[in-house]
Amino acid sequence: MEKTGGFFTYKGLPLVRKGREIYYGNMTDDYVVMMQIISTQKQGDLDIANKIRLFRMATDETLPPNERINKTAEKESLYEALDIANAWLSRYASK
Repeated sequence: MEKTGGFFTYKGLPLVRKGREIYYGNMTDDYVVMMQIISTQKQGDLDIANKIRLFRMATDETLPPNERINKTAEKESLYEALDIANAWLSRYASK
C-alpha cells in the first residue's frame, strides 16, 4: 500500500475509507468496488476486519441505484477483499 496524491493506493488504484466503508478504484472509471466492514475482532489494541462484503458498482450516476451493483462477494480479511476487488477491476479494464 502506498500513498499518492493524498490517497492510499493498492496496486495503483486509490483506496478511500469513510467509517466502515472502503471505496477502491477511480471514480472516473466505469466501475469501483465498495467494501463494507461487517464485523471486526480485537487483536491486541487493534480492531481487525474479519467479515467484509464487496460490491462492484457502476460509476454511471444515471443508472438507478439497484442497477449500479452488478457483482457481490463476502471475504474474511481485508487482504482477500482487496485481492478480489483488484481482480474484478483488472478484468473489466482489460476488456
